[in-house]
Amino acid sequence: MVTVPDGIAGVTASWLSQALDRDVRAVEVNPIGTGQTGCTYRLSLDDGSTLVAKTGAEDPAVRERVAYGYRAELAFYRDIAPTLEVPVPTVRAAVATEDSSQFVLLMNDLAPAVQGDQIAGTTKEIVVEGARGLAGLHGPRWCDPAWKDLDILTMPLVDDESAKGMGDLARMAADTFLTTLGPRLSTEDRDTFDAFPAAVPAFLTARPERFALLHGDYRLDNLMLHPDGGVTVVDWQTLTVGLPARDLAYWISTSVDPQTRRSVEQDALKAYHEGLNLPTYDLSTCEEDYRAGQLHTLLIVALGWAFTTQTGRGGDMMTVMAQRSCAAIRDLGVL
Repeated sequence: MVTVPDGIAGVTASWLSQALDRDVRAVEVNPIGTGQTGCTYRLSLDDGSTLVAKTGAEDPAVRERVAYGYRAELAFYRDIAPTLEVPVPTVRAAVATEDSSQFVLLMNDLAPAVQGDQIAGTTKEIVVEGARGLAGLHGPRWCDPAWKDLDILTMPLVDDESAKGMGDLARMAADTFLTTLGPRLSTEDRDTFDAFPAAVPAFLTARPERFALLHGDYRLDNLMLHPDGGVTVVDWQTLTVGLPARDLAYWISTSVDPQTRRSVEQDALKAYHEGLNLPTYDLSTCEEDYRAGQLHTLLIVALGWAFTTQTGRGGDMMTVMAQRSCAAIRDLGVL
């Protein structure tokens, strides 16, 4: 039995020796990034190897509030990832308290891969590669009935009544966004953002005959980009079940500027469709599902801005994502 450390201070050489079942004599710990709901560190061990450790947030109140997300991520790596083909880090050890408010997740270091930059965007090649990665998430267990009984979903399944409630919540969140960040948008983008909450109930209940496990926040900041062009997907704390192309729409529309998206959209759709390897799911239906999934971005942006800690970079990121998404929604005639 390995104890659960009280934060990164408890991740000592002695603790690592137990968790990894090997002799670790010394460890150097350095933070990576500035996560708001959790903390990530690079561990340099005495034998020259490195690992990445992910822990809960330093603030106990934050840990308690988002423990459901920690629980989802731990369960994903333990029970779900082995049944899929999506590229994820290799987990070396994981421990958590019963309520998951404290945990340590040890993974192989992905360096020299680097985190994607949501604001800067990426290349056409990465958009296509990310779409292939999504096919590895959705395809192997497409429409698996077990998804609907999963008890670790961060965003639970919706019915007509709860979808209406989400529409009301989206309206409230959109008003908050437009009041604070709306002046950064063009008139066209503000009109699109203002109109989207009314369509949320229909969006959430669209095409229930097709479903899969969704990452929920499949975007550049949550992908590690490798020098050879490959990607690895991280941050599995926002799991939900729904129309698979919601993840795809979110990925393509937020990753590049509208002009680049228009030029790569079909290639990315084809790469995703081919990667699914589902003979009964034709490309034209996939394209319509992609169109139907477009409101996922504005819903996540509105809720994310209204109900989490607002920061300077967060405002810049949400603005760019909203601009890119609004253009896609108009291009595709979604509303």
